[in-house]
Amino acid sequence: MKYMLLIFNDPALEPSYGTPEFDTMMSDFFAANEKMKADGVLCGGEGLQGIETATSLRIKAGKVETMDGPFAETREHLGGYYVIDTADLDSALSYAALIPSANFGTIEVRPLMDYNPAGN
Repeated sequence: MKYMLLIFNDPALEPSYGTPEFDTMMSDFFAANEKMKADGVLCGGEGLQGIETATSLRIKAGKVETMDGPFAETREHLGGYYVIDTADLDSALSYAALIPSANFGTIEVRPLMDYNPAGN
């Protein structure tokens, strides 16, 4: 089953760029990537640029509205994601625990919808 691991961080709690803690965090991300690749579960994933680069869209009364930034007001921001293919939720959770942001943020684990089940 495929799962998306959504990485939410509070930028105020993330290690600062250029510090030894930041370098350790990045090494831990690379290690998590390599583990998922070696185990054959990694389907994809990327980090996201900052929320200041976001544009949100909605349609109201048939008209497209866009606005700068994310709509939700929260301290934690979606910073990246992985898509993995594992046997079950327990296995997906074990890979989510490898993501260093879990130490200062939240990793949301959600199964992906399968619109093309086998046999169809």
